[in-house]
Amino acid sequence: MEVSDFEEETLKKRHKRNPFTSSMGEMNSMHEDDDNDRLETARARFSNVIKRHTALAERLSRDSDKIIFQRLQKEFEAARASQTEEVYLDGEEWNDGLLATIRERVHMEVDRKAMLAETDVIPNHHVEDKITYRVGNKVTFSTNKDSKCMECALGVGDPCELYHLVLESRSFLEKMTVLEHTIPFFLPLREAENDLLSSNAMRFIDYIGELLQAYVDRKEQVRLIKELYGNQIGELYHSLPYHIIEFVLDDFPCKVIVSLRYADLVSVLPTRVRVIAWPIDQFKKSEVLGAHPSPTRLSYAEDALKSMSLPEAYAEIVLRLRQVIQEIFEDRNPS
Repeated sequence: MEVSDFEEETLKKRHKRNPFTSSMGEMNSMHEDDDNDRLETARARFSNVIKRHTALAERLSRDSDKIIFQRLQKEFEAARASQTEEVYLDGEEWNDGLLATIRERVHMEVDRKAMLAETDVIPNHHVEDKITYRVGNKVTFSTNKDSKCMECALGVGDPCELYHLVLESRSFLEKMTVLEHTIPFFLPLREAENDLLSSNAMRFIDYIGELLQAYVDRKEQVRLIKELYGNQIGELYHSLPYHIIEFVLDDFPCKVIVSLRYADLVSVLPTRVRVIAWPIDQFKKSEVLGAHPSPTRLSYAEDALKSMSLPEAYAEIVLRLRQVIQEIFEDRNPS
């Protein structure tokens, strides 16, 4: 059949208006390949950032910090060995009056040593009592330094991790300052010193103890889920203070992305939780149909993470996960 000039012209115009109609499938395939390549590139870069972040954290937390810890730990052990009395206190006895007493002992000991040095008298080590005070996880004592210092050792976690805090008191008219410490650099020690130490030394020490306890608790929770469920967890990321935690579950009929945020550094339970599930089977079907799969928020998982420790919440999530995903499939694909 011959085509008229008019029909030929019409076909040319139609082709001009829709130049990609005949190759739309190829173009879609090319775009999908490009998207997958970009996604893999982004994933590789993110993985590299996490590795560099971990290496940097390890480098920052060793060497000089470890030397300081070893020295302060030796001083702590020497003070405990030379103590003449260890006083156990309850919560009410841990107060500003006690810290004032310890501070006074510090100044008296330094003055006594200075006087003995001037008179060339052989010191009698039994003249001055060496008392350590223990309340909860805190042990406070005057140090053997020549400067006017008191040290507080803070034990947190199980097994116990020991941190040291040395406070210097130049005179009763001046505020105490932090001389040295083994507190992790990413915890806000200097901010707490500026806000609390000059006005309430007891509250300052308590707050540092709370920061350390919460940090160690969060760190231990992450360690436990890696130890107990590491084979089910794909990618896992956390900030240095463990106040941001994200991980992916791959070993299920869906891909689950968990994101946790803590309101502050003394929190042990997250305040902002988001758990998103991407059903893998649905994703494959959607690819065939050319549609985009929609994620589902798992509210039961979010509630568990807000009210339980991370290992307990994880166990609760995986216990019900397959059933919940099956119900989602049924709701979205009714027979």
